Amino acid sequence: MTDLDRIDLKILDNLQRDGRISMTELAERIGLSTSPCSERVRRLERNGVITGYHARVDPAAIGRTLLVFIEITLSAKSGDLFDKVRDELLNLPEVMECHLVSGGFDYLIKARLRGMDEYRHLLGNLLKNLPVSAESRSYVVMEEVKESLFLPVGR
Repeated sequence: MTDLDRIDLKILDNLQRDGRISMTELAERIGLSTSPCSERVRRLERNGVITGYHARVDPAAIGRTLLVFIEITLSAKSGDLFDKVRDELLNLPEVMECHLVSGGFDYLIKARLRGMDEYRHLLGNLLKNLPVSAESRSYVVMEEVKESLFLPVGR
């Protein structure tokens, strides 16, 4: 759905900032009555523009203080191999994000872990279970400067 008007964009902006806002408050902020505002939100959800609501958890509060980015370079490449690698990576709960990329390596993985032991275990299992041999290069984050899930919605 690409036909988002000014009001839809205001709704998206407000819901990204506060997903727990009441429909009454959201309607007031964007200048609609509650009923048409609720219908617009339902339409955005139905059309897959709004993909969900969630609580953002502080990683330190649950002991996941180690943030690691891992580059994976496969020794061979094919559509079938990419499918098998994807299936393997989808089963790793520590992996928060995984992207098949173009450039000097094949996959970029983001993982939040409890420490270096857990990282070693993840990397060892990952490389062992891939359907083809692979090289890895890792980057341990020393300081998180900015991390956001907020998407700018202005035109």
